[in-house]
Amino acid sequence: MQTQEHIRLNQPVVNHVQPWRQWGAYVSERQWGTVREDYSQDGNAWKYITHDMARSKTYRWGEDGIASFCDLYQLLIFNPSFWNGKDPILKERLFGLDPFEGNHGEDVKECYYYLDALPTHSYMKYLYKYPQDGYPYDLLVSENKKRTTYDREYEITDTPAFDNGKYFDIFIEYAKASPEDVVIKIEAFNRATTKATLHFVPQLFFRNTWQWDKNVTTMPQIISGPKSTSFISLKAECTSTQTPHGLPFKYILPTMYLYTTSNASMLFTNNESNSERLYGQDAKNISPYVKDAFHRKICEKIDCTNPQLNGTKACFHFDSIEIEPKSSYCVYLRLSKDVLQDPLKDCEQIIAMRKKEADEFYTQIHPKNASKDDRLIQRQAISGMIWGQQFYFYNVKRWLEGDNPAYPPPPSRYKIRNQHWTHFSAKDILSMPDTWEYPWFASWDLAFHCLVLSLADMEMAKFQFNKVLTHLFQSPNGQIPAYEWRFSDLNPPVQPWALWKLYEIDQKKDREFLEFSFLKLLSNFTWWVNKVDRLNNNFFEGGFLGLDNISIIDRSKPLPGGGTIEQSDGTGWMGFFSLMMMRIALELSKEEKNYEKIAAVFLEQFIYIAYAIQKATQDRDVSTWNEQDAFFYDVIMWPNQSQEVLKIRSLVGLIPFFSIDFFDEEELKQYPLFHEMFKTFTNEYPIESNSCISKISQNGKTRYLFAFIPLEQIKRFLSYSWSKDEFKSSFGLRSLSKYHEAHPYTFGSDIVRYEPGESTERIKG
Repeated sequence: MQTQEHIRLNQPVVNHVQPWRQWGAYVSERQWGTVREDYSQDGNAWKYITHDMARSKTYRWGEDGIASFCDLYQLLIFNPSFWNGKDPILKERLFGLDPFEGNHGEDVKECYYYLDALPTHSYMKYLYKYPQDGYPYDLLVSENKKRTTYDREYEITDTPAFDNGKYFDIFIEYAKASPEDVVIKIEAFNRATTKATLHFVPQLFFRNTWQWDKNVTTMPQIISGPKSTSFISLKAECTSTQTPHGLPFKYILPTMYLYTTSNASMLFTNNESNSERLYGQDAKNISPYVKDAFHRKICEKIDCTNPQLNGTKACFHFDSIEIEPKSSYCVYLRLSKDVLQDPLKDCEQIIAMRKKEADEFYTQIHPKNASKDDRLIQRQAISGMIWGQQFYFYNVKRWLEGDNPAYPPPPSRYKIRNQHWTHFSAKDILSMPDTWEYPWFASWDLAFHCLVLSLADMEMAKFQFNKVLTHLFQSPNGQIPAYEWRFSDLNPPVQPWALWKLYEIDQKKDREFLEFSFLKLLSNFTWWVNKVDRLNNNFFEGGFLGLDNISIIDRSKPLPGGGTIEQSDGTGWMGFFSLMMMRIALELSKEEKNYEKIAAVFLEQFIYIAYAIQKATQDRDVSTWNEQDAFFYDVIMWPNQSQEVLKIRSLVGLIPFFSIDFFDEEELKQYPLFHEMFKTFTNEYPIESNSCISKISQNGKTRYLFAFIPLEQIKRFLSYSWSKDEFKSSFGLRSLSKYHEAHPYTFGSDIVRYEPGESTERIKG
């Protein structure tokens, strides 16, 4: 069934933009404390812009807010904001602790939920729970600072903030009437048994693009727009906005109008830093009307907004709305490019229509036999992924050099991070690992996200997957950038697996997508082989690889005393990489026979890697495979040629088992050249081949099991993963074996032990 949302998704691109995707909830929930906004001398991004500074300091690379909405390149932003009359701060963004405040690292301290979403953002729904008393900022910081890693985190729900139902459930809904016409409903429920007062402060502002380019001479402007007895409006004159740096086409928004009911007042200021508050009285503000003016006007009663009723930032103020107990109050708004005569009359009808279309769309996605609860879980999970797609803007060359030659970043900047990634340039909608805690691009997270997104939006999933492999992201040497804090770090190479799964979910229709991605991943495979195999023995050393606190050391840093870790998981990932590339090459060979030869290369690579991980070699007296324990362990190669096995039973040792696949004899015969090369190689290298390819007869057919260890060893190995005393728990597999509860492992002064939940060791993160 082609639902209305499917029809919208299939609309053609016009002037480089798919119309129904031009506006969406593409705004992060935290921009402060990110690498992009860090221009410090020491690279301490969390301290350079804090939560306390965020309301006063203009960002360079993006904006943040609560359930905010913006255009595709985040030039114009709508941000719902609130004040309960008691908070010290206007509630414009979510609050959370940085790693120096939280006893278990950075953590958002709010209650909010992604309830619903369509891929085109034609319908979106969000719930924010806002206390009616003063928000406990200081209590959350002070109590968490008192606690150690042995204590649980102190959460907002541990404070009195929600006691006796003294909070608002604020539902924020968006529904598009057309691609550039968005209805907005903000409904606040008073859950208390007494009246409560709430200020609604919906804002409209331009991202500050004019300060960063010396050639910009004009600024966009927001002024008062059309009005009547029933409505007022803001008029955003967008024609002076600047096309984002490096965009190969001109991108200008039309004039936009934000309408609401006439019982609100309008306030104006500029999206400029309040330098005097941030840096002292000696600092000079560019404009007398600055970013935090609404906070100071509403919360501090300081008259600091622009009496001329214009600026680059504006808001409606619904002042001191009294909401009866167990009742709600609605604010309706409409953001449109059209001059409307009665803009709010059909808001509820538009919302109801898009909600109904969302129901129809998800009916097509849910498995036929799924229960009502399962459908709700899947719908909300996919909605969370859609809400997690953010505008991600980062040009590393410009970030390193600075925008204004008169105010260059400190020279130390080039020694802190990402100096080898000057080609990296992102200005795209990308899925974030988390919109508050990790509001930045991370490549292996994105690979997993694309699989979930593909259930609802295959084209967006393929776009995001391919974006990582373009010349603007992937290094010329083949490396895929890891994550914002350190692009040169190593993340597991899950992209070939994700590529194959996307191709299968798409019913193997898009060969062009498969081939482009495969060719780019060839370059990435070559980088891995040349970069992280120091002794050329098919063993892979590396860094982080996604395993934070289950390692005995921070694997992103050099070992004390020198030495190199030959990683079981790194080598396991490379075997997995080889198998998936072999399977993709065989699929491509159905139309281009030369791919059979490439598949044979990956066959040989897999066999060599598998043999290396099992056996001691002339460079290594010990093996990562421990026959006595039937488990894989990391090995440290010390500068004096001695070796040390790190006998930690963790996911590090389970990951080599990911390198497993089945091929039937009949299937291999479909590829005559590859089949011949397979037989030739396995005959010439029987010891190496037999160590990782098991021939199995089943129902009169011959199957080949490709795995790092033979079948009998696999059975011993799997006994660990399925033992309740080792990895199996009531909630899935543990990342560290329960064996280490009674047998902690010590390395120098460091120790790792089994700790359900939060780790007491702060090795990384």
